[in-house]
Amino acid sequence: MFLSPESSRPPGGDAAPRCLIVGGDAETRGTVRHVIQTQGLSVVEASSGMEAEAALAAMGPVPLLVVDYDLPDVEGTVFLHRMLDRSPDTLVLVIGEAGLGVRTVVGCLREGAADFLVKPVSREEVRARVDRALDQRRRRLENQHLQRSYRDRLEENVRALAARNREMFLGQVQMAVRMLEKKDEFTRGHSERVSRYAEKTAVLLGFTGDTLDQIRLGGDLHDIGKIGTRDAILLKPGPLTPEEFQEVQRHVVEGEEILEPLRRDSPLVLQIVRSHHERFDGTGFPDGLAGPAIPAAARIVAVVDAFDAMTTNRAYRPVRTPLDAMEELTRCAGAQFDPEVVAAFRRAFPDPARLLTSRRSPGD
Repeated sequence: MFLSPESSRPPGGDAAPRCLIVGGDAETRGTVRHVIQTQGLSVVEASSGMEAEAALAAMGPVPLLVVDYDLPDVEGTVFLHRMLDRSPDTLVLVIGEAGLGVRTVVGCLREGAADFLVKPVSREEVRARVDRALDQRRRRLENQHLQRSYRDRLEENVRALAARNREMFLGQVQMAVRMLEKKDEFTRGHSERVSRYAEKTAVLLGFTGDTLDQIRLGGDLHDIGKIGTRDAILLKPGPLTPEEFQEVQRHVVEGEEILEPLRRDSPLVLQIVRSHHERFDGTGFPDGLAGPAIPAAARIVAVVDAFDAMTTNRAYRPVRTPLDAMEELTRCAGAQFDPEVVAAFRRAFPDPARLLTSRRSPGD
């Protein structure tokens, strides 16, 4: 059975094992143990591959493993491969007979051995090889640490750059929304109101944190695709022709394409932009989604977008009172709108008449 670290460590040495010596030759193990203990490392010994694996299972990986190639129960190269697969950072020195041949030595080195010593080993040779091996391991670990530090700094810089780029991009598209609304006195402030209505409704539906932030942003940017729609259509005072209506419908897909840079970090925003004109009964556009298949965030914006559109003067129809608009939402719940969202919106704004006043007072 393997010897415990207490039975083989030097007086006053570290109780934690730092080296495992494996081999059936007790004399060779003793020579190696003496050298390693004089270097201040505690030692555990094992006389076979099975004992070595039991030792490592009990104490975990060690920095240094010295193994006799001629083990009684496993071929040396197989054991070496097994050990390095278990603990790649362990440094392995192999000891073998002179007659093993160059091919065997090269095979051990290819498997990951740091060095190969030929029997009979002297204490001076063991000391020199162990010193070199430990120095090699120290430099390798320092290099790994530097690489990790560099990678961490690089990733941090990339994240910071991505955040700055995202902020600049959002500033540009939000400015585009404001410029779009300034073209039409009837829709001025529409996106800001939709964003605020959507946020308060979403809170009552249980949304919090980043999801709530995305719903707020999606409400603000839901009509961004209309920057590609002709003014003659956006500002047309009368009904649209079928062809003109098809052009308006494209704004949801075009808006999604514009906001593609946000997809990884803010996927709900793109869902809102694409799907806020879907209808609960499946007759909306662009995908004809129905019920729960419509993203929840888009179902919220669909309700509040319709409310703001109804309570705002438009070139093609007169304004409706907030109370009338609320009643229309209720009437269309289950067909055009998600009934649960309509109910939450009504709870969020129990006094519809105040909404017109709150448009001039964002602290509603």
